[in-house]
Amino acid sequence: MKAQRLESSGTPLVLKEIATPIPGPGEVLVRIAAAGVCHSDLHLRDGHFPPFRIPLTLGHENAGWVTELGEGVQGIKVGEPVVVYGGWGCGLCTYCQGGAEQLCDKARWSGLGPDGGFAEYMLVPSARHLIPAGDLDLGEAAALTDAGVTPYRAVKKAVSRLIPGSTALIIGFGGLGQYGLQYLKLLTSARVIVVESSASKRELAKSLGADVVLDGTSEHLLEEVRAAASDSISAALDFVGIDATLQLAASALARQGLLVVVGLGGGVLPYSMLNVSSEVEITGSDWGSRNDLAEVVALAQGGALATSVRRFNLSQANEVLDMLGRGEIEGRAILIP
Repeated sequence: MKAQRLESSGTPLVLKEIATPIPGPGEVLVRIAAAGVCHSDLHLRDGHFPPFRIPLTLGHENAGWVTELGEGVQGIKVGEPVVVYGGWGCGLCTYCQGGAEQLCDKARWSGLGPDGGFAEYMLVPSARHLIPAGDLDLGEAAALTDAGVTPYRAVKKAVSRLIPGSTALIIGFGGLGQYGLQYLKLLTSARVIVVESSASKRELAKSLGADVVLDGTSEHLLEEVRAAASDSISAALDFVGIDATLQLAASALARQGLLVVVGLGGGVLPYSMLNVSSEVEITGSDWGSRNDLAEVVALAQGGALATSVRRFNLSQANEVLDMLGRGEIEGRAILIP
């Protein structure tokens, strides 16, 4: 089969012919229909994150069709369209038993440790990691498995803070932020302020229902956020995660406000006496659980989500990663084998 391989950290992916996996007991072989391209893939290729192993097939946002079942697999049929949950835990620990396999100490992430979906086929270790896609467009469904589910988990952390009359802040309106806005509108009655540097993405935020959209390059951004918030910010979701965005979010929060950090920008936020006296809470949000993904898929199947994808051939993986790094991808780019 064809696969885009990371053969050396910090070098372009290489399109190669490698052996098609054969499913063993309990395993499932999925023929990839689409694989989403994420910033973490860019960080891995460019050497900003150390890969778990080399060589490696990237791709942790995957959808396709069940092609072959290993011995003992039940509950799923050959030919069934599925989305692939990417956090593969041990299945036995407290986190896994509670449905949060992404928090397992032994978790393996498709496309980060085991080979992922930048290929024609992908081996999945258990049928429990597959969710029926029904009649969803599989290109759009692939994006749900990270870009869709990660902000869903983050928004759920903030829902209790966002009572009627409150205001939420989204920083960064890329693939994840676009879903974050939709979930805030679906699950709360809060006003939503979006901060984004790209003019085209600001226009998209307006079209998806943002109440206020601000230019992230403004020299007076904090003042503009405060002016736009009727009673300060009850919850902020930072989908960028650099020093400047973390500081903006924390400075805009109301007393007892919540900051959910989702972006992997590597920023640092000093936690001062001011934060302590204001009872501000800061937390992270790691991907989403398998149950979170099932809920997101159900929302999409019910027509509640707008998904924007750009489709490229598998051979264009490096070109797409370069475009992503330049901020030229709106919504989610997906690779089609």
